[in-house]
Amino acid sequence: MPDTEANQEAWPQSASQKPGCGFPSGRICACFSLETGALLSYAVGNKKSSELPLFRTQWATFAKGDIFMGDKGFCSYYDIAKLKERGVDSVVTLARRKPANSHTSIKVFAPDDLLIAWPRPKYNPGLSYDRETLQKLPEQLFLRQIKVQVKQPGFRAKEFYIVTTLTDPARYTKSEIAELYLRRWLVGLFFRDIKTTMGFDILRCQTPEMVRKEILMYFIAYNCIRRLMFQASESAKVKLRSISFKGSLQAIRNWAPRLTTANLSKSEKRSMLADLMIAVASSKVFHRPGRSEPRCLKRRLKPYQLLTKPRGEMIEIQHRSRYEKRA
Repeated sequence: MPDTEANQEAWPQSASQKPGCGFPSGRICACFSLETGALLSYAVGNKKSSELPLFRTQWATFAKGDIFMGDKGFCSYYDIAKLKERGVDSVVTLARRKPANSHTSIKVFAPDDLLIAWPRPKYNPGLSYDRETLQKLPEQLFLRQIKVQVKQPGFRAKEFYIVTTLTDPARYTKSEIAELYLRRWLVGLFFRDIKTTMGFDILRCQTPEMVRKEILMYFIAYNCIRRLMFQASESAKVKLRSISFKGSLQAIRNWAPRLTTANLSKSEKRSMLADLMIAVASSKVFHRPGRSEPRCLKRRLKPYQLLTKPRGEMIEIQHRSRYEKRA
């Protein structure tokens, strides 16, 4: 965000950066539909905001029968228990607890597929909820622990553990849950579509009120693109996952000037929208199994020194050095 006094107060920069040398930066926790990529809800915080409190403001997003899927940052006894009360199941990566083994488990469904019991944690003053709230939680949670081994090139983790409230092995097989969780990386692509493809990583507004409106407008535009992609996939009978978000955005930008022409009739607009749908459906992402790209930049950065002091002080230093050279 722009380095204004109001933005700094709402979203202070990192303490490691000197005043006048950094930018206010926000933290966003969002829930997406894994099937369509649509953004369902979001919460905005600052660098002091943890993901879990931001996530808890979005519990109403989930309806009974839904499944919440999150990474190890969301492996919380409190959240899994509270979502279960709402009729929402969870699939998360195991964290902060040691994995159980066949001796400490309640039942062994299959190799690396166990039914386990989590005891309720002890109260810690650092928790974001009080002792009374903790005591209202069940004394233990019955969960399923699945060990997943990753053999696909490009994945950093070679094995990890999943814990889930989907404890019926006949209805939810081990391979299905593992395959479902491996699709969680799509959320990273959804965020990339917003931040990089749509240019959301750098905001322009000068006040917190306008920054929040700017964030909302980006998300509205993102969902509109996702809706168009969904309609195009339904019309062309192709898989939604095979349609490129960037290609869809480029097609929309190409068609926008003609679609907004004032003297177009309704039939002409319908015809152009149909052509746009075909163009969006034709923007394919080809299946490239095992593709792994190095995180390296080809374009060289410009050789400018970093701003280590407020700009006004740096200008004075430059003027002083020029004067001394002349003298």
